Amino acid sequence: MSDIRLRKRHRLRQKEIRTIAGQIDTAMGVKSFDDTATVDLAEAPDYDVVFVDGKILAFVIGGTAFLTVRGLLRYPATKRFITVDMGAVRFVVNGADVMSPGIVESDPGIVPGDLVWVRDMKNLKPLAIGRALISSADMAKKEKGKAVSSIIYVADKLWQLDEPKPEDAEEPDEGGDGEEPVQDQ
Repeated sequence: MSDIRLRKRHRLRQKEIRTIAGQIDTAMGVKSFDDTATVDLAEAPDYDVVFVDGKILAFVIGGTAFLTVRGLLRYPATKRFITVDMGAVRFVVNGADVMSPGIVESDPGIVPGDLVWVRDMKNLKPLAIGRALISSADMAKKEKGKAVSSIIYVADKLWQLDEPKPEDAEEPDEGGDGEEPVQDQ
């Protein structure tokens, strides 16, 4: 179960939706949701959570909107990425900061303080969202130290909050083989 508590959830106006979506689209090189979507905003302890059509697909931290890991799965971004080698994946998905030696590629436009998303080199799937501590050029040169401070990641409290509840899932078939029982005639 998730320990994250959301407060003051409210529906956003079209102008507010356009502002948040515009920030995301510009920063990440993606066409995300628009003002026809149902968008709510709720306060969490460290950031504000953005619900798009009932799913947590974005968040706002320090006045900057960015997609969550689920948001990146729905709207694949082309900017602000950090690609890590497969050896770093198990650490990143458990919330570890990204270390420079594990980085194999990054978007050249990243500067310190930017929100970035971390992906694995094999599948190019999002693993985490964090804040860049150094520039993209320094990530390529640096041989040790932290490069990205992790904020949210796959299977964290925010991810679990958006998981379907057991009562929402379909009940398993009692027969076990998926076929209807046949009666003799």
